[in-house]
Amino acid sequence: MPLKIDGDSPKVVDVFAGVGGLSLGATRAGFSLRSAVEIDETALGTHSTNFPNTIHIAKDVSCLSGENLLYNSNLLPGELTGLIGGPPCQGFSFIGKRALDDPRNSLFVHFFRLVAETGPAFFLAENVPGILDERYTSIVEKAFSLVREKYHILSPFLATASDYGAPTNRKRVLFVGYDPSRFRALRSEDFSPSITHEDQIHVRRALAGLPSRIDSSWQTEKEGIRQIFKPTKISKGSFEHAYTDHIPLGVGNPEVIEKYKTSNEVYGCLGTRHSNAVETRFASLLPGEIDPISRAPRLDPNGFCPTLRAGTGKERGSHQALRPIHYEVPRVITPREAARLQGFPDWFLFHSTKWHSFRQIGNSVSPILAERILLKIRGLYLS
Repeated sequence: MPLKIDGDSPKVVDVFAGVGGLSLGATRAGFSLRSAVEIDETALGTHSTNFPNTIHIAKDVSCLSGENLLYNSNLLPGELTGLIGGPPCQGFSFIGKRALDDPRNSLFVHFFRLVAETGPAFFLAENVPGILDERYTSIVEKAFSLVREKYHILSPFLATASDYGAPTNRKRVLFVGYDPSRFRALRSEDFSPSITHEDQIHVRRALAGLPSRIDSSWQTEKEGIRQIFKPTKISKGSFEHAYTDHIPLGVGNPEVIEKYKTSNEVYGCLGTRHSNAVETRFASLLPGEIDPISRAPRLDPNGFCPTLRAGTGKERGSHQALRPIHYEVPRVITPREAARLQGFPDWFLFHSTKWHSFRQIGNSVSPILAERILLKIRGLYLS
């Protein structure tokens, strides 16, 4: 049964929304996603496909006032429950240039400016661990100074997606703050992982049912639609439940969901052309080993997927990020496999091309992690 989210559900706005990792986590946690802000037209188009009942705002966050954000979201002052978002992280990432004057770094501050100007009951921002480096202390402090008077700000905490039920070891730093007059007390410890070691999801289980034999000629969206095998018994709250069902009311593309439910068909099983030499090299790798030339890792079926990268945008050369190699066959993973490993459900639709799909997935927070965090916040909100 779809989750019921009505007009009385607490309302959130997702800024720097991408394709909607946080958005999906929020709607699955019982929030109503009033609007999403994203400047990338391709990402916003994908978001609107999966969240057709949400208002979509194609604006630069640095040029958006809180008053305009509320107006464009059809919200009155005081109606917004939560502002959530993942400000661009490239300037803070350990694998980037880490320049202090990277203009993207200021967007973290703009997120907190919007918190101050819209007055939500809580905020949730996510970023890479590199943002906690002391060289960025002034940026974080400047952001906090905008909201410290009204909000109780928890100490930033590190969350590894695999500790919350996702099959990836992707690490994110979470920034949470709340208005004490509208919430019961929150502590960083409240967000400690509840998943036991035995309940963690490894690669083999995460990819179960997806076709492992992918034809390299499957290059178009239509050719990438393939039938999968669904598990026969699915317990509520399990990883299998997360990727097969758990569909909030009004979320998802109806045609895609219907195809998935009636024919067991999914999008994104796109092939990649490898030379015979590359396939031979990939086949010789043991699970967890790294290809010496491409530097791509081979997935360990009994381990977690390493962090999926987004690559670079057109303004930085349109470089494709490394894609892990399948543990069973000598090829890189498909977009649909990447989506499973990031924690996205099979009915969630990404862009029709591999390049955009992998960028969209690599730029997203795991919706499984997002849901776990936002469920805790939802439970302590004094609605």
